[in-house]
Amino acid sequence: MVFCQQIEELHTVSVNSLQELQDYFSYNPEKDVIISAHRGGMLPYFPENCIESCEKTLSLLPSFFEIDPRLTKDGIMVLMHDADIKRTTNGTGLVSDFTYEELQQFNLKDREGNVTQYKIPTIVEMFEWGKDKTVFNLDNKDNGSHTWDYYIKQLKEGGEWYPYKNIMLSVRSIEEAMYYWEHGVNDRMFCVEISSMEHFEKYDRSPIPWRQIMAYIRLTVDPELEDLYGMLHERGVSIMTSIHPSADRVGRESDRRIAYLRELVAMPDIIETDYPSEFAVLPRSRDELRMLREKAAKRIGY
Repeated sequence: MVFCQQIEELHTVSVNSLQELQDYFSYNPEKDVIISAHRGGMLPYFPENCIESCEKTLSLLPSFFEIDPRLTKDGIMVLMHDADIKRTTNGTGLVSDFTYEELQQFNLKDREGNVTQYKIPTIVEMFEWGKDKTVFNLDNKDNGSHTWDYYIKQLKEGGEWYPYKNIMLSVRSIEEAMYYWEHGVNDRMFCVEISSMEHFEKYDRSPIPWRQIMAYIRLTVDPELEDLYGMLHERGVSIMTSIHPSADRVGRESDRRIAYLRELVAMPDIIETDYPSEFAVLPRSRDELRMLREKAAKRIGY
């Protein structure tokens, strides 16, 4: 069983086994919509892929974190979305051209370009901070052809990441998911794209249990795919939209709030956003969202 609680003003979740990871992501029509923080969440003076930003997010609402690993010149996995550090730090150059120690001369910048006091963390530092606090959705950046094997080595027994059971793998294809599975990574969940019946059928034929899958359905809930979502829900699979290329880009704050409410009322099980803080004051319970949906339907005469 997963225990959610609030400790030291943080909204935390303790996940220490595959079963608890499955419980956290299992579909339940009465669960609140979960807000996932893309790149750890962003606020002024709180940069992406930063431990302090993740902690700030958890001080505002329950969340889990999509994070982006890249390898340094000396083989240390750090958190950085881009191959080049120019956009997110006060330095410039490829992550892979610096040692970890060399990277520590730079400071992280927030989305507006403000230089902060925060440094580039290693992935293990992030995992250590997050144990008994949250879950990580580990993206797969272009770290080279050896990336899948690197992840396998780290996640299997004896690997540096093995003790951290709160890790999900975000994969780009059935081939990637099956590579992990066939090489013994069987105690994790996989975030996979299932936005068509073709995707569904491929995973349905695979040996990966549905209990170990969370479905990314792209930018928004599509009414024409209700049957697909129903099939996923029947198998206990939660569905996630990712709005960082869409609703997150709406300029005016009032318009963006309306865009967020539209996404919430569509009731995916999970919404991934750059700005989880903006959801802290929005309704996320199913009962509240059903009421909003009914009010909206009455207003337009449905």
